[in-house]
Amino acid sequence: MTRFRTPIAPGPDPARRRPTLRRPALFGSALLSAALLAGAALTGPAAAAPAPAVATAPAAATAPAAARVAACATGWGSTPESAAAMNPSPLFLVRTGRHTCYDRVVFQIAGSTGAGWDVSYVDAVRADGSGEVVGVPGGARLQVVLHHPSYDEEGVPTFGVGVGRRVADVAGYRTLRSVVAAGSFEGYTTLGVGTRARLPFRVFALAGPGGDTRIVLDVAHRW
Repeated sequence: MTRFRTPIAPGPDPARRRPTLRRPALFGSALLSAALLAGAALTGPAAAAPAPAVATAPAAATAPAAARVAACATGWGSTPESAAAMNPSPLFLVRTGRHTCYDRVVFQIAGSTGAGWDVSYVDAVRADGSGEVVGVPGGARLQVVLHHPSYDEEGVPTFGVGVGRRVADVAGYRTLRSVVAAGSFEGYTTLGVGTRARLPFRVFALAGPGGDTRIVLDVAHRW
């Protein structure tokens, strides 16, 4: 008995089989990294905001300030000033004023001849007659000794402010801090002028108003 073997159809030729294409793993990793970076950009901490720009004033804006400083260069000093005249015309009024470059104290004398004074910075202002220290608020103190009484020829007070009492309101002044009475004795009258610091000053006399005389003390705002 003859056996027949069913012929098997030949398979594809291995040499002609098409290879399977695979994407390199590196390409997939690159895509994943890009996605992660994009996600970090969206969900990560916000980028630091740029520092705000600092506005600077133009150089021209400083010119007026510099001009004011130059205009207030007084050339005064802080050494004692005096005028030797002595007369019985009495002090009867003290007032103050504010100016662009200085603060002013005016001592008005009832008479037109021979104004006299001694003005200097001191550690402590002392009362006429007793020599007791008089409190004068301020960073520095000017002792003002007028060569004039504060009473008339009959002994009647013409400027009746007690020792240690303030004689003017200088709140808000740039330089002045107080003006305080320190008494009158034997034809002299003393006052203390408190200032912000030891600053330049000047003293001079002006005629008027009327037949009176004014002794003027100016204390500068700055050196």
